Amino acid sequence: MADAALAFPLLVGLIAVALLFDFLNGLHDAANSIATIVSTRVLRPSFAVLWAAFFNFIAFLFFGLHVAQTIGVGIVDAQIIDPTVIFAALIGAIVWNVATWILGIPSSSSHALIGGLVGGATAKGGFGVVVLGGLGKTVAAIVLSPLVGFLLALVLVLLVSWAFVRFTPFAVDRTFRIAQFASASLYSLGHGGNDAQKTMGIIAVLLYSQGMLGGAFHVPLWVVLSCQAAMALGTLCGGWRIVHTMGSKITRLNPMQGFCAETGGAITLFMATWLGVPVSTTHTITGAIVGVGAARRTTAVRWNVASDIVVAWVLTLPAAAVIGFATYKIMAWLFG
Repeated sequence: MADAALAFPLLVGLIAVALLFDFLNGLHDAANSIATIVSTRVLRPSFAVLWAAFFNFIAFLFFGLHVAQTIGVGIVDAQIIDPTVIFAALIGAIVWNVATWILGIPSSSSHALIGGLVGGATAKGGFGVVVLGGLGKTVAAIVLSPLVGFLLALVLVLLVSWAFVRFTPFAVDRTFRIAQFASASLYSLGHGGNDAQKTMGIIAVLLYSQGMLGGAFHVPLWVVLSCQAAMALGTLCGGWRIVHTMGSKITRLNPMQGFCAETGGAITLFMATWLGVPVSTTHTITGAIVGVGAARRTTAVRWNVASDIVVAWVLTLPAAAVIGFATYKIMAWLFG
């Protein structure tokens, strides 16, 4: 009984840390949802975050929980999970997120969480606990999600340019200022649908490891609502350093280009979420923004900024894994 009394506060504390990560995910990745609509001056930043937060929250109504399932039992062996592994995973993700947020670098919260989970689990059980198929899908998505976003946005710009070739610039601008409300909504839905599920998976596998899910892995409704709310709240608080990088440093956008970038990114996220692949919304929208810039001319893209972002992408998973591994070892040394 005493052990159970000690275990329950620990469990509550870990769930609180997981929701803190989810909040920071919304804060860190708010730029993904609003950078284009802010940079094109369709919405002021204060209204844009409200818009994005609303669609982030309601995303659970439109998607299944395939990504949460992948995170919960598809990255590392669920039998190896214990509170220390989860704590190490969350610390690895949070430390890397905060560091890149301070530097204004749009890294991936998703891959930071997965890296932290792999680091914490391997610190406990060695590399044999890693589910190579699930991790392989995630690593492949590092390359594929920005590439698909890039190609879709590029094709959309070409199609839209051809379709509106006889319209005046004023008419095109007015049309896509309205259309951006729809494309930004879709992207925010995709962001909330894919990203919030990663924290759901972490909390659910923690509950499963403690025998609190009745023997079968699933995601309780209260976990779904808590994670969506935490991410929406983080989005409300914004991530203005990264908004500036995403919205203006990579390339300059007009409303038509913003619409194409958001739509291309949204289609990519919808496909990944339905397939249960935990992709980076940051990678996806960055690829789409580069795609619309490159459609204009290759010199319109600030390739030095884009290359710095790619370096952060490559470093995120292993860096968070190292932090998660070290955190687990320190905790094991301190508390046995």
